[in-house]
Amino acid sequence: MKKRYWLLLTVAILVVFALGWNFSKMDLIAGFAAKSVASHHFGDGRSLQTIEAGDNDIPLVDLATNSIDERMKSAKSSVFGLMERTAIWREGLGSVLIDGDFDVTAPYNVPKRHLTPTGLPFPYGDLPQKDTVFQNIDYDRLQRAIDNAFDKKGEQTKRTRALLVIYDDHIIGEKYAPGFTKDSKLLGWSMTKSITATMFGILEYQKRFDCNKPAPVAEWQQDERKNITVSNLLKMNSGLKWDENYETISDATKMLFVAKDMTRVQLEKGTYAAPGKDWCYSSGTTNLLSGILRKQFRSHQQYLDFWYSELIDKIGMHSMFIETDMSGNYVGSSYGWATARDWAKFGLLYLHEGNWNGQRIFDKSWVDFVTTPTKGSHGKYGAHFWLNSSGFFADAPRDMYSANGFQGQKIFIIPSKGLVIVRLGLAESFGSETIEEIVGSVSDL
Repeated sequence: MKKRYWLLLTVAILVVFALGWNFSKMDLIAGFAAKSVASHHFGDGRSLQTIEAGDNDIPLVDLATNSIDERMKSAKSSVFGLMERTAIWREGLGSVLIDGDFDVTAPYNVPKRHLTPTGLPFPYGDLPQKDTVFQNIDYDRLQRAIDNAFDKKGEQTKRTRALLVIYDDHIIGEKYAPGFTKDSKLLGWSMTKSITATMFGILEYQKRFDCNKPAPVAEWQQDERKNITVSNLLKMNSGLKWDENYETISDATKMLFVAKDMTRVQLEKGTYAAPGKDWCYSSGTTNLLSGILRKQFRSHQQYLDFWYSELIDKIGMHSMFIETDMSGNYVGSSYGWATARDWAKFGLLYLHEGNWNGQRIFDKSWVDFVTTPTKGSHGKYGAHFWLNSSGFFADAPRDMYSANGFQGQKIFIIPSKGLVIVRLGLAESFGSETIEEIVGSVSDL
């Protein structure tokens, strides 16, 4: 009898645990789906059918049932009728996944945009670029490389949506998958991290911040975390604990799909190593940096404006918007949207070492900082940029570095070749062979 009792109790505990875990997982699935539907529909005008067929593209997300409310500018998703989640669209701030306590009637600030036309051709304006033929480019080889980066009819392997190649400030190759154009706004995922980091480079250039000083986090001043610098956070070697796993319930997924204030999730973690000793990739760290950045301004409005006035609109990335969390913080880890051409402008800014058509945005030394390999990263990571210094792309130049995002979002910057390459899509399939062919099509002068 006693043995049967313990068996039943064990089974009951396991059932409760399984139900709890599955409910949590359903919550994340519904959250991802609602956020994705709202962002893609209201941000880029895609239909629900298109979003469900192509954009809601993570394991189990097809279990979600989705709907759009045009009047309320919102999207709702649930799994088997349970765990309904809602995302609302706010012009200027993008979509935000909300909880039941969120006041949708409360007033909110939006960034002030400066969209003044320059009267210049791309990339310094929006006029068509001048036709230019470069004698050192093998255009046939280049086009073959671009075509090979896309799926042939009926295939779904490479899943590239946009590919753009720029040489000497000129678009020399550009292609889009069916249904996408140069005006399509595409999610950069973790390429947004490089945008967030750049804001600190700008602050340093303006003599308003020192990344080498301890991070200004009040909650850390009474323990070992007081020694963590902003530079440590930018290099992802702060020693803070973090679980960056998108296939299960983790620090990263709970932050993106549950947290009200995403800037605090990493802040509240303890350490596993001393600062500078180990490298640990963390989206929570980037959102912590967004929170640190917010505290450099007297008002929330100034924080919202700074990203656009000092970088995004200043270099003409007028299609870009960065979404916020429920607390009004930019989700600097993940939620930046722009056209392929505007993502390319960001790459060009780095190719030109912070100089934008004669106007300095950040100092050249900042480029040196973000492209110096971080200890423990095996030469693959600098400061919120990925590096090729260890030859991950074996036949590409070692000076190549990139902003990378989930599902193969890439902005490659190749100083030795004068190239910027942007790839946006839905699979980690943009391999070294494509880079090698594109690079090989441009011979030295």
